[in-house]
Amino acid sequence: MSDFPRKIIIDTDPGQDDAMAILLALGSPEEIDLLGIVAVAGNVPIARTAENARKVCEVAKRPDVKVYAGCDRPLAHTLVTAEHVHGKTGLDGIELPAPEMPIQDQHGVDFIIETLRAEPAGTVTLCPLGPLTNIATAFQKAPDIIARVQEIVLMGGAYFEVGNVTPAAEFNIYVDPEAAEIVFKSGVKLTVMPLDCTHKVLVTAPRLQAFKDFGNHLGDVVAGWLDFFERFDVEKYGSLGGPLHDPTVIAYLIKPELFSGRFINVEIETGSELTRGMTVADWWGVTDREQNAMFMGDADAEGFFTLLTERVRRLA
Repeated sequence: MSDFPRKIIIDTDPGQDDAMAILLALGSPEEIDLLGIVAVAGNVPIARTAENARKVCEVAKRPDVKVYAGCDRPLAHTLVTAEHVHGKTGLDGIELPAPEMPIQDQHGVDFIIETLRAEPAGTVTLCPLGPLTNIATAFQKAPDIIARVQEIVLMGGAYFEVGNVTPAAEFNIYVDPEAAEIVFKSGVKLTVMPLDCTHKVLVTAPRLQAFKDFGNHLGDVVAGWLDFFERFDVEKYGSLGGPLHDPTVIAYLIKPELFSGRFINVEIETGSELTRGMTVADWWGVTDREQNAMFMGDADAEGFFTLLTERVRRLA
């Protein structure tokens, strides 16, 4: 198993589901070597996401993790946020104290650049769980790092599920389509966990109960987050539970066999008012555009939740 542990940088805008992705990474030290967490503006503004990332680390009793603040706005447009989904703090569902651990002084984009230059080429995977602003900015500022990235595994986009923030666009891509376009055209090995995949991993009542059954503070925190986060999607989709998007990124790195998809061409729409932020996925191969992304379409939900519950329980 020489593939492990994988060195990763999590780029995130926490968000309850982002928080679960961070916990999954921290609970999996054999497979995941977390080099740092970079916050980006997305679900909530940057001050909140940078604070929330540190709250999650403290909940996991890992104040040693280095957290950086990255970009506070998209490359070309005004920031769109999602308090209506995640609550005013971005981590609503349970009251947590302000973090004691510091935010690092270095800008998150510079941390990404410095890390990719310092580590051997092809050994660092970037894991964006929010808008792609930081990654695109790093690629623009330091084009030499692009060839050094092992892989980008991201949560974003949709094809068959189409949009969750507009009729055509998924939130993470919609917030900064210009950044997404830079990343999707970069030539980096790209694995995408779109809504098509994440909508298969629903927090049903028994799966939520499994976290409550920890019977400790961490279990209460996780249950509080998931209870709150779910209500929006359950109401919207009429499903048995809300999808848990972002942890699919980390789960894929640990157990790729939980997911299946196709290597296809994915283009980002940046111009149209109607479909801005759409991931135009050539699932059926009807164009001759070059394939650039492994686009996941399905997930083993039972296997995913078994892994997630087991790894988060370790932190308790």
